[in-house]
Amino acid sequence: MTKHARTKSARLAEKLLRIRLALGLSQSGLLEHLGFSEELFRSNVSQYELGTREPALPVLLQYARAANVWVDVLIDDELDLPEELPSLTKSEGITRKLRLTAKKSSASSRGRS
Repeated sequence: MTKHARTKSARLAEKLLRIRLALGLSQSGLLEHLGFSEELFRSNVSQYELGTREPALPVLLQYARAANVWVDVLIDDELDLPEELPSLTKSEGITRKLRLTAKKSSASSRGRS
């Protein structure tokens, strides 16, 4: 059985960084806030934010809870974080405008044929 690399989220790192900055926390402060100060190091957070390492699922879950968004929002590159973090209500994310614009262009070009 061959082992294949898991597909990576292209935008996960930027979303994790945005959450930490929106919460106004240092990397160490984030670990405390998420409840991982005993298990992880500041360098782990740095690697997550640089995209050189992906966090474990329990860590992603805590990021999502801290931002009050569904985990899908972190993983799905087609979804944006809400403008305000943490979100006042549990957010399903915001569909990226680029995607909507591309669909509209595609639909209108089909209508012209």
